[in-house]
Amino acid sequence: MRVVPFIITAAVTIGLITVLNSKLAGLPPLGKFLSPSHGFWQNAEPADASFSVEAKLGQLNDKVDVYLDERLVPHVFAQNSRDAYMVQGYLHAKFRLWQMEFQTHAAAGRLCEILGETRNGVSILEKADRKFRRLGMVYAAERAVAKMNQHPEIKEAVEAYTIGVNAYISQLKPSQYPIEYKLLDYAPEAWTPLKCALFLQYMSLDLSNDQDDFAATNTLHQLGLTDFEKLFPRQADSLDPILPKGTPFELKTPVPLKPAQADSLYYAAANNAIAYETPVTNPNNGSNNWVVGPGKTADSAAILCNDPHLGLNLPSLWYEIQLHTPDYNVYGVSFPGAPAVVIGFNDSIAWGVTNAMRDVMDFYDIQWRDSTMNEYWYNGEWVKTEWRNEVIGIRGGADYIDKIPVTVWGPVMYDGTYQNELNNGHTYAIKWMAHEGGTELNTFIQLNKAKNYSEYLSAIRNFICPGQNFVFASKRGTIAWWQQATFPAKWRRQGDFVMPGIDSTFAWQGFIAEDDNVHMVNPERGFVSSANQFPADTSYPFYLGGFHDVYRGYIINRKLRAMSGITVEDMMQMQTDNYNVFGEIALPYMQKQVDSSRLTEDALTMLGKLRDWDYRADTNSVGMTVFFRWWQQFKDTVFRDDIVAGKALPAMWPGDHDIIDLLKKDTSFQFADLKGTSAIETVPMMLAASLNAAASALGKEASLAWGSYKDTRIGHLLQGLPAFSRMHLPIGGGAKIINATTGNHGPSWRVIVQMSSTTKAYGVYPGGQQGNPGSRYYDQFVDTWAAGKYYPLWIMHPTESGGEKVKWTMHFTKG
Repeated sequence: MRVVPFIITAAVTIGLITVLNSKLAGLPPLGKFLSPSHGFWQNAEPADASFSVEAKLGQLNDKVDVYLDERLVPHVFAQNSRDAYMVQGYLHAKFRLWQMEFQTHAAAGRLCEILGETRNGVSILEKADRKFRRLGMVYAAERAVAKMNQHPEIKEAVEAYTIGVNAYISQLKPSQYPIEYKLLDYAPEAWTPLKCALFLQYMSLDLSNDQDDFAATNTLHQLGLTDFEKLFPRQADSLDPILPKGTPFELKTPVPLKPAQADSLYYAAANNAIAYETPVTNPNNGSNNWVVGPGKTADSAAILCNDPHLGLNLPSLWYEIQLHTPDYNVYGVSFPGAPAVVIGFNDSIAWGVTNAMRDVMDFYDIQWRDSTMNEYWYNGEWVKTEWRNEVIGIRGGADYIDKIPVTVWGPVMYDGTYQNELNNGHTYAIKWMAHEGGTELNTFIQLNKAKNYSEYLSAIRNFICPGQNFVFASKRGTIAWWQQATFPAKWRRQGDFVMPGIDSTFAWQGFIAEDDNVHMVNPERGFVSSANQFPADTSYPFYLGGFHDVYRGYIINRKLRAMSGITVEDMMQMQTDNYNVFGEIALPYMQKQVDSSRLTEDALTMLGKLRDWDYRADTNSVGMTVFFRWWQQFKDTVFRDDIVAGKALPAMWPGDHDIIDLLKKDTSFQFADLKGTSAIETVPMMLAASLNAAASALGKEASLAWGSYKDTRIGHLLQGLPAFSRMHLPIGGGAKIINATTGNHGPSWRVIVQMSSTTKAYGVYPGGQQGNPGSRYYDQFVDTWAAGKYYPLWIMHPTESGGEKVKWTMHFTKG
């Protein structure tokens, strides 16, 4: 029996009262919660628990057998795809039901139904439910379902998956509900295809990039266009793009032209200070992937590597699974909430994804005829507004009706009724590619059974939003990379700032043809890679937008160029490597330029610790901690007066690559001079002042070891409930490092696939297959992941059903 949850004897009396808002979130009746026969005790999983099942699923076409191995990974053997997806739905529900439901409630703007209007002093209504409704999450999901229904294969997959989820839910007794339902005192509801679409929209939002339109607009207003261009050039000098520099293009998509009014209407619009917070996702949401071709590997087989970087949560985002039918045999990770394998491999190919970091979400300033907002000005006439009435249920209170205007651009996210505490009198509509409704799920359905490059390319063409880098490897030795989505064809800076919405002048002028998306097939250098950097240099004529990492791609390419005779073990070491190439680039400049005569004794001591630093961000590294804190302090010391200037407004900070590039080529560096002082500050002075401040702060830390300082943790989805979380993990890495593990963000799934005659694959994610905190399978993989180790992935053959690797069996029949 796992110990952590049955810390709940303390957590029940303390956690429920302090973590949950007892008045509005709904404290469960303690008699019911503590009941030995129905309460949380029922969630304690015995060490010898059996997961074997004999079950009838009335709508199966044929029998389905599932074999679970020692890591609780299911190997599903079905006679057709429909039955495989139905059982996948059942398994997701059995092991991850609360997670699936909670995430789709969040996406749908329905958390108030569970938590009440406020929780711990935070308005769930304003910060969550109204935000997601006004983003158009339900609107987008409804359109996605309509698109799914037009494609029989997607429709069948989603409906079968839904049947499987509901088959599990329907046989649950309240005593068997996951513990989170008992903590929050509510019950699961029926699953629907809309919930699958909502989950996929949730991921689309999480992976949308460059949502800083309001912050960028304010920063442009603060700095002016000239200085803004210096700090935000959009393409770093140090860039090593995905596609090698200088690659020529033969494109058929017309290059859009900047409107003549851009200078007077667009850039001047920054004079309107905006207090709204754009729905920014974690800027570290990215990933690494690369494929080395047969010519660079020891056994002449391509090797594919992928590690998507996302928030670290328990239960984990991923669920490992094998799906076997007469038509395909696929292994990888899936999303609890949707059918198919998302990242994986089959008997012929392997694929992986990273975030393209492209801008596909823009905001437009709307001009209304009057305060009713029933008409808005567009293309020289008053256009009637469409309305969506969003009914938000509130636990313990009356429903809230949010009347949302919908314009030609999309729904109005911000107006005088929503987040208007610092309203400047303007309202803003959101245009987002996700609102178009896509067939992204079909990408994975088709990839699961693809046999070659042509079928891979056909599969990924279904992927509309958000932009992703799909890498590919086949047993025939083909390797490839495509940056795939339906991308707006934009002129330079289009969508960086809030745009005028009075006519079509600032509308997207079309979309980049799919064949014009940046790509690479079997390059001479022998590898493809992507790590969220720009896909191409300035010779690619379309404006890319977005905020792109530089350093992971730079070090990955540097390493791969130098390697030959590559093995799986080499790729494991590289995927978990903690070398900080940004430190290699920035620290020598800082050491050379700092005015050491201005340093305190403590600062001189810290400077001494950096002299022998090997640029590694290993767990015990002190140099990494000092460098990180010094650089962060330097940025704050130099730029706060320029960018924030004492105003409580969203602001955008320059990227580290842009700062160090500018420092190295601009000896005067005007931004070092503080506006609020009579002295003329210089870079050496600011480096000294920031190191003094950093040394003072670090002197108060219990440990300067990097692992302790960054303090990686994996929090439970319910606001990080400590008893259900893993805290203080000993792991190195960080932002700009291949092992991109920060405090609560990092590699959510590491996988390496060798496409030899018999596929060999290795993987690990920071969690476990079971969503129940009372199970030893809840966080089974965390320590292995933190140690940088991998599990061999067992690709089961039907003849192995009686073998020792099978620990439990599930047999599903019609009935």
